[in-house]
Amino acid sequence: MAERKYYATGKRKTSVARVWLRDGSGAITVNKQPLDDYFGRAILRMVIEQPLALTETMGRFDIDVNVCGGGHTGQAGAIKHGISKALMEYSLDLRPTLKRAGFITRDSRVKERKKYGRRAARARFQFSKR
Repeated sequence: MAERKYYATGKRKTSVARVWLRDGSGAITVNKQPLDDYFGRAILRMVIEQPLALTETMGRFDIDVNVCGGGHTGQAGAIKHGISKALMEYSLDLRPTLKRAGFITRDSRVKERKKYGRRAARARFQFSKR
């Protein structure tokens, strides 16, 4: 019997994660490294595992992830988004649970561009009367 794979793309800030789910024992690899080696902070590992814990599919899939762009927090958010979408490829019955938790919606917040004549996007240079 052919092995079933489920693919999805997740995004957050400037990070893009390509996620493959396949039947297995629960191993997660990110850019060909174990999850614990790639993400040193426990909170980021918890963010990635949220969709699996919510849908009670924690040890059911092996997950391979290719992620690029952004920083660690953005990459963890992109992986979470990708895993959520891949779980919906696996079973549409999980959609209401993931939707209620807000995992399906792409977090569209990105850094605002710097404007000319200003120090940052909205911050101005200090005013001097004299």
